[in-house]
Amino acid sequence: MAAELLEFGYLFAVLALTGAVALRLGLSVIPLYVVGGVVVGPYVAGRFGLPYVANGEVVSLLAEVGIVLLLFFLGLEFSLDRLRAARSNIGRAGAVDLVVNLPLGVAIGLALGWTLVESFLLGGIVYISSSAIVTKTLIDLGWIADPESEPILGTLVFEDLAIAVYLAAVTSLVLGGDGGLVAIGHSLAIAFGFLGLLLVAVQYGTRLFTRVLAVGNQEAFVLRALAVVIVISGAALALGVSEAVAAFFVGMGFSTSGHREAIERRLTAVRDVFAAIFFFWIGLGTDPALLAAAAIPLVVAVLVTTPAKVFSGYLGGRVYDLSTHRSLRVGVGMVPRGEFSLVIAALAASGSTQVMREVIPAFAVGYVLVMSALGTVLMQRSDLVERLVFRSGSAGSDA
Repeated sequence: MAAELLEFGYLFAVLALTGAVALRLGLSVIPLYVVGGVVVGPYVAGRFGLPYVANGEVVSLLAEVGIVLLLFFLGLEFSLDRLRAARSNIGRAGAVDLVVNLPLGVAIGLALGWTLVESFLLGGIVYISSSAIVTKTLIDLGWIADPESEPILGTLVFEDLAIAVYLAAVTSLVLGGDGGLVAIGHSLAIAFGFLGLLLVAVQYGTRLFTRVLAVGNQEAFVLRALAVVIVISGAALALGVSEAVAAFFVGMGFSTSGHREAIERRLTAVRDVFAAIFFFWIGLGTDPALLAAAAIPLVVAVLVTTPAKVFSGYLGGRVYDLSTHRSLRVGVGMVPRGEFSLVIAALAASGSTQVMREVIPAFAVGYVLVMSALGTVLMQRSDLVERLVFRSGSAGSDA
């Protein structure tokens, strides 16, 4: 027990150190958390006989809580009425994002000589932006209150719903099984049945959401909020539904309960702690030695999919009638990849081919590491990106 506690203390020491370095350099903490996880993980520090943090069940569970809380806070920014009012724009922007990026990943895989199923896995990895990383960066940069946040958040919602369908389909393709379309249909029925129940709860349960947190004691307030979001997210995951989407819907339920400001005030620090562990956990699973096997697809994917994501995001911003400069910020804001790409890679690792078992998982962790760092830096330096793209001396001239 003493060894595990010391290891856990080591984790927080590294997070504190990398956070201090980020503040000192004026950089986003997210890529440095990821790099910190790589350096002190089993594949770097462990190989040199140094103290390291194991990528065990406890860290993975805490990282899962980080994803849940980040998406819960994202849901607080929406209400079901707002989502319904924006459904046309969300659908159009999300469709553009899907049509541009998923087939592009499939095409890259086919060009590398991969099978259709392997290429379909690659398509999902490069398509889905990281709701966790993007949301965290929006909050850190103060973009959450800006006009560009709406198309970004709307497209993330579309992606999270689309990936629920994608995962149900690709699970049957990778794992085989005798069920075929029946198995896929069964998985989708469970997923959308559960999400449908959540939507009904969000629509008609405002009074219940209000009563749950109607308590003056701060400790009881925090514990009740965590109990609701984590229990529902865990139930979703047990049924094969995205826990991130479930947490988002729970956040929407609380957004109209009258407790939104109190939740943000009392749980922000809790969210940030678990979110830091999530980003650190991404690094823990990254083995630099395996990246060589995926070097060619990794380089190609980064060079091709980065401008493609910026372009599709830009078009999404224009769907919302934003200016060209703010639309470019939408595109830049969609670049980071993260948790869902790793989920797809873990699924691929249980496949039957060498590309699925070895190349795709190595590619995914390298791709997430590069794109999470690149995406957050691009968002932080969006003014420079705007000047380079528009060749203008004033990046905010029509913002």
